[in-house]
Amino acid sequence: MISIVVPAHNESAVIARTLKPWVDGPGSEDISVVVVCNGCSDETASTARRFGPTVRVIESEIASKTHALNLGDQNSHFFPRIYIDADILITLDSIRALARRLEQGDVLAVAPTPETDLTGCSWMVRQYFSVRSRLPSAGQGIGGSGVYALSEAGRRRFAQFPDVVADDTYVRIQFKPEERETLTSVKSTVFPARTIWQLIAVRTRACAGTREVARRFPQLCSNMGQTNNRTLIRLLKEPHLWPGLAIYCYVNIIARCRAVVRSRIRAAVWQRDDTSRRPQSAPLS
Repeated sequence: MISIVVPAHNESAVIARTLKPWVDGPGSEDISVVVVCNGCSDETASTARRFGPTVRVIESEIASKTHALNLGDQNSHFFPRIYIDADILITLDSIRALARRLEQGDVLAVAPTPETDLTGCSWMVRQYFSVRSRLPSAGQGIGGSGVYALSEAGRRRFAQFPDVVADDTYVRIQFKPEERETLTSVKSTVFPARTIWQLIAVRTRACAGTREVARRFPQLCSNMGQTNNRTLIRLLKEPHLWPGLAIYCYVNIIARCRAVVRSRIRAAVWQRDDTSRRPQSAPLS
């Protein structure tokens, strides 16, 4: 059996899209899904319950992703254990591929390669991701794909999920690079912010989360992985990428500056993107 934990906060617009590929096809008897609805004020829980006995729904009044992950762990009984964001698309075959890789025993954590669905995104957002797709960080599934899978030995690396913004970064740095793997043959679909301003807000949260993890767990920072700096310098030699590079740098500079300000005033703001959860339409300006 494979345990799947799905933390969900007001995800009624997308939760059915996420769950449907797992329970509608053959082989769903091999998985156990726990959806933890945390602080929801919409129909997330009732929508998830429509998928029958394969999906167990737990409700909590506490709107915290890490609290939801811990509740999911407490109510899951099998390994490997796969943690999946409620707005991500991944097939049941891909979930099984992650489990098979962990069963080989030489790595403790795996993730799919993220594929970004840019439908409905503005030109500036598209330019940003045209550069990001060429960077080493784009291939880091734990922290970019919305999915990570742990073996039983891998899950023993830490106790409960701490109260941090970037749970995926915290999980990734539990493992040395040779202990974790992003599978290039396994994909998950990620839906980014559609406007540049919302993308900056999301990136601000990501930068704040990385800073928080580095500050609280400095002994693990050596496991962070390869930086993007050398690749960005190399990309400067390609003039057709300059517009995208300018936008990429602008977004990340603003996001990092905002993250620093918020860390100094200890402002914990959940930068949730709702544009990617709306029905797809024409690209935004």
